[in-house]
Amino acid sequence: MGERTATKLRGGRSLLPKADVCEAPGVAPDMEIARLLPTVRRYLARRVAAADLDDLVQDVAMRLHSRGAGGSINNPAAYVFQVAHSVVTDHARRNQVRHRSAHLTLEDNHHPVEVCSPERVLQGKEDLARLVAAIGALPERTRQAFVLHRFEEMSYAAIARHLGISVSAVEKHIMKAIRILTPVID
Repeated sequence: MGERTATKLRGGRSLLPKADVCEAPGVAPDMEIARLLPTVRRYLARRVAAADLDDLVQDVAMRLHSRGAGGSINNPAAYVFQVAHSVVTDHARRNQVRHRSAHLTLEDNHHPVEVCSPERVLQGKEDLARLVAAIGALPERTRQAFVLHRFEEMSYAAIARHLGISVSAVEKHIMKAIRILTPVID
């Protein structure tokens, strides 16, 4: 393959640093690549968000490292910047496919941690006592149907067989219990 030419930006500026800096004689390709990473960082900084910069520089370094010694590179600078361009393109595609711009960060103000204060514990105990008293005050069949469904997790059909009533009657007892208990819970 022939040598790649530098891609030009508007205004005639090149994306690549000067070739004489990158092709120093007697310098190993890995050393040249390591020397180019700060320049790659600046290149990426103009194209991606600051939060993604470190990850993308690392992606460039990993791609270059994983290439290994698979032959010599005629123009290491051009190759490094082509890899950086590919990393930016892949990053943009991933963000678009995953709808990253629509995601929200998980921060404490979005998900506040509730403190278990003594007042809150006492309030919970009082609420529970009121609920238990209200369940106890339900009519017998209604209470049985409600307890079997909500606490024993029995189906309406199983409750109907257990109590010797129809499934429709079980539904009516459950609805009646919920209607009576809802004001107590709220």
